[in-house]
Amino acid sequence: MARVTILGSAAAVNDATHDYTHFLLESQKDTPILVDAGSNPLGKIKNLGIDDENLQDIILTHFHSDHVGGIPNMMMHMWLLGRRAPLRIYGIHHCIHRVENMMEAYGWAEWPNFFPVSFHRVSERDNAPVLENKDFLITAFPVTHFIPTIGLRIYDKHSQTTLGYSCDTEPCDGVRRIAKGVDVLLHEAAGPPPGHSTAQQAGQIATEGGAKQLWLIHYQVWNVDPAPLVQEASRTFNGPIALCKDFDVFEF
Repeated sequence: MARVTILGSAAAVNDATHDYTHFLLESQKDTPILVDAGSNPLGKIKNLGIDDENLQDIILTHFHSDHVGGIPNMMMHMWLLGRRAPLRIYGIHHCIHRVENMMEAYGWAEWPNFFPVSFHRVSERDNAPVLENKDFLITAFPVTHFIPTIGLRIYDKHSQTTLGYSCDTEPCDGVRRIAKGVDVLLHEAAGPPPGHSTAQQAGQIATEGGAKQLWLIHYQVWNVDPAPLVQEASRTFNGPIALCKDFDVFEF
C-alpha cells in the first residue's frame, strides 16, 4: 500500500506543534514525492530516516508562502550537504515562474557546484498530467482559491487505490472531480469561503464524490481547538473521518 506522512497540517497561521500543510508520498518501488514545502521539510524527512538524495520530486500546488516558503532553505541545505542527485519541481506556470524568480533573488545561480534542478510546468486544466513513476500516476485539477491553485488525484499502481487532495479551495467543480470515487479524500478545513472550505463542506464534497474516507487537513490552530472539526464533517459524511496531525502516517 501507499503511505502518506503528514509533515504539516496547519493553515496559513501555524504554531509550535503544527507546521504548514505539506506531506510525503511513498510506495514500494520509487523515490518519495514531497507535496508542497512547509517550514523545514528536509529536517522532517531526515527524522523519518530518508536521505535527502532520495527526495527527487516536489509538487507545488500554488505560490502562497505557507506552501512554497520552505523551498529556498531546503535547496540551500541540500547544496551545503553536497547533494549531487537531480531535483524535479512540478507546478502550474503561475507558481513555477514565481519560484524561479524567488530563487533568482537568493542568487542561487552563483552557488558553486549546485545540483541539477529542473522545473516542469503543469497545464492548468482538468486531469492534467503531473508526474508518473514506478509507484504513482498523479494528475492535477484547477480549484478555486485566491490565486491559481491545483488539487491532485494520486493513483497508487500497486494497490490500485486513489487519494484525492483538495489543496486550498472553496467548494467547486474541480474539487468535486478530484473527489469522485476516491478511496481517500484529503480535504482542507480552513473555511468558510471564499477561497477555503469548512469541515462540513469537506464532508459534503466527500459524500457527493462517493469517497470511502475523509482526512481533514489545513485547519486553523492558533488559539483554536481543531478537534470539533471531525464532528462537524460527520454531519455531511458518514464514513471514517480523520483529523490529520503532524507526523501522522496513513495508508491508502
